[in-house]
Amino acid sequence: MALESPNIFITLFAFIILIGTLVIIHELGHYWVGRWFGVKAEKFSVGFGPQLWGRTDKRGTLWRIGALPLGGYVQFAGDMNPASQPSEEWLNLSEEERNQTFQSKTLWQRALIVFAGPAINFLFAILLLSGFLITYGQVTSPPIASMVQAGSAAEKAGIEVGDRIMSINGRNVDTFQELATEVSIYAKERVTLRIKRGSGISEKQVVLDELIEKDRFGNEYRRGLLGIQSMESEIRSVGIIEAPWLATKETANIVRLTVTSLGQIITGKRSVKELGGPAKIAKVAGEHFVLGLAAFIWLAAMISINLGFMNLLPIPMLDGGHLLLYGIEAVRRKPATPMVQEWAFRAGFLMLVGFMLVVTFNDLVSFGLFAG
Repeated sequence: MALESPNIFITLFAFIILIGTLVIIHELGHYWVGRWFGVKAEKFSVGFGPQLWGRTDKRGTLWRIGALPLGGYVQFAGDMNPASQPSEEWLNLSEEERNQTFQSKTLWQRALIVFAGPAINFLFAILLLSGFLITYGQVTSPPIASMVQAGSAAEKAGIEVGDRIMSINGRNVDTFQELATEVSIYAKERVTLRIKRGSGISEKQVVLDELIEKDRFGNEYRRGLLGIQSMESEIRSVGIIEAPWLATKETANIVRLTVTSLGQIITGKRSVKELGGPAKIAKVAGEHFVLGLAAFIWLAAMISINLGFMNLLPIPMLDGGHLLLYGIEAVRRKPATPMVQEWAFRAGFLMLVGFMLVVTFNDLVSFGLFAG
């Protein structure tokens, strides 16, 4: 039975807590590494737009909360334009003031300051996932078919009870959970399975089925389905030393699956309608909030991973765009010209605006605004 969706106030509260926390963590990454290298932070903002609250600390940093809780930023001294290019104003600073600016730092220092934001998002997710593993343990079961559903993709491919799935598309799977995760992203696609039956090993081409699932709030999700079940499972304890390693592997796996899913959207194997924006995130945040603290923390880990990944995309205006320009600078041994950087950031801005328009439209469609 579907649960009633939370009201608008709970949804907004959960969204602000979720996004606010992750934005603060992301920007603190930039801030801490910037301070480590002696860069003065002039402003640390959570949210954009008119200031709702602000306080200047003894280092001269204005800590503020903006009216629009859809992001945030750290403004370093001398960071006067999107491309972080030295301006006439920067050139007129005294040597002491100039040494506290972002532009005065070496290429590798600037790169580390920029990379620190996405990096801390990944570290935060690893911390949360480690906590889950220590608290709840790890569910494990071998990727062996204990049951084959009649008429399923597995039966059509000749998979039998007792077969062990060793890999899918060349990627080894050690547990049934890993197999299910891999299968889920290839709905209606042909995959190659490496199967062990007795002492023999063979490969099979399988066109996976598609399953449309509904969660407790009536949201629909599309995933691939092989059509086998495992009857063997156990929950094993995970120690405090092992947990971070397992959480790191899971984080890397989520990033890999995200890359695969984006590739499927680009090649048309998945619909662009599956992309969601802030409104969709807010809805999901509210739903996980009413499901309990564990569900909400799990969502925070997933969003933190995606926030880190998205910021590393080589799109100007994002952290990845800055790192791309720094990479070009390292190869050329001099920065790209101000004109090239300016046009790159304009193009990046247009790409981000276009992306936001698409995901916002998808959100409105999913909420039934254009029904009929």
